Parts: sequence; C-alpha cells; structure tokens
Amino acid sequence: MIIPSATTKPSARVLPSNSSGRASFVLGEADMANVTLSPTLGSFPINGTNRVPTMSNQAPRRPRKITALRVEKPLEELYNVRVERKVSPERLVALGVSRWSIWKTGKCRLPWDWQVDQLVYIEEGEVRVVPDGSQRYMRFVAGDLVRYPKWFEADLWFNGFYQERYSFRVYGDDY
Repeated sequence: MIIPSATTKPSARVLPSNSSGRASFVLGEADMANVTLSPTLGSFPINGTNRVPTMSNQAPRRPRKITALRVEKPLEELYNVRVERKVSPERLVALGVSRWSIWKTGKCRLPWDWQVDQLVYIEEGEVRVVPDGSQRYMRFVAGDLVRYPKWFEADLWFNGFYQERYSFRVYGDDY
C-alpha cells in the first residue's frame, strides 16, 4: 500500500479514465520523497470503493482486488543451513563419512552455537533445530546430511536416542 506522508501537502492527482476504463494515479515530484511502502495482509478494492469506473458504453465490472500474501522463506534458507535428504551410499563414501567423529545423545535439549562450519550426517534419530529468536524449527532425521554455518546459534531438541557423524569444515571446503 502506498501512503503519502501526512506532513506534506500532497500534489498527487487522479487522471481521467483511459480507454480501458481505468483511472491513473500520479504523484508530484514533491511527494516522491515522502512515499512510504507498507505491507498489506488482506485485500481491498483498488479505487477504495466497491464500484469500478466505467466508460458510459461499457457494462459495470466487478471490483478488482489486490491480495497480499505473506510468504515465509524456509528456515534453512534464512539461516544458510544446507540439507541433503536421503543421501546415497556413494555420496557418503565420497565424503569419507565413515572416518568422521561420532556423537550420541538421548532425550534432551541443548543450546548450541557453531564456531566453525560443521557437516553432520544423521545416522539415527531426529533433531529439531530452533534458531535463536525464532519460534519455528527445522527437523532433520536419519539419512540427512546437514551443513550448519559458522556463528549459527540454536536450541537442539532430541526426543530420543540420536547418533550423528560430524566433520568440522574450514573456509573453502565444500561438500
């Protein structure tokens, strides 16, 4: 939604309808610096009324509405956590996962922060990862290969036995 600033006198004007029956809205140069963009979570008629301007020789049309949707990115994308699901045995051999360190735990919650990139292959169980400041979580299960980025902070929730193999990565390592 475009909202002109209340502190300035608007110089906007509505131009008459064109051949398609649509009116145009034009902002003056003084208003361009005072326009605020505001997200909208709903729908409203474009011209603010339930009537659509029409030419005299056209039948009235239904009002057009603009609907704004809230699109939330996946947490993996927001926090740069990379995931490969159901990793093939060939991929595990290529990465040398069998030589990585093993870590196990039972049912618990751990606050965790990563000082370096870490590549994790989950062998058993599942973990729910809740990033600091978020109420949403990422869920990783046995067979997932997860790369946690450096400086990532989260709470890890384990609902039962869990086992992973992990490898710390250095700058330039890719998987």
